[in-house]
Amino acid sequence: MNRVLLPEGWPRPKGYSNGIAARGETIFVAGQIGWTPDGAFPAGGFAAQFRQTLVNTLAVLAEAGAGPEHVVRMTWYVVDKAEYLASLREIGAAWRELIGPHYPAMAVVEVKGLIEDAARVEIETTAVIETTA
Repeated sequence: MNRVLLPEGWPRPKGYSNGIAARGETIFVAGQIGWTPDGAFPAGGFAAQFRQTLVNTLAVLAEAGAGPEHVVRMTWYVVDKAEYLASLREIGAAWRELIGPHYPAMAVVEVKGLIEDAARVEIETTAVIETTA
């Protein structure tokens, strides 16, 4: 399975891993945003869009036979750092509910905007599942 990389003497990061070593079939998930399959954004602002973004990501992963435990890397693009920071409690709750105690290598980047004007967050994901020889 995938192995978390934590250099000796480094503190364990909160909410992510410094690195992941993985071997197997790689799945690349395009940037997912927080709209439902019918193209509507849920009410509730950043936190609701974040939760829906995770739901969308997991749906794509499931098509490849992967789940949250296979995610090795994520890049989050947020349009407002302050909005993201104000939503950390709700983000954590959604993460625990949908992803569980798995923390891939991650980066969060504040961007000027996303292609969909109403989107508050977009997440790209890479996962690796074991292959049988």
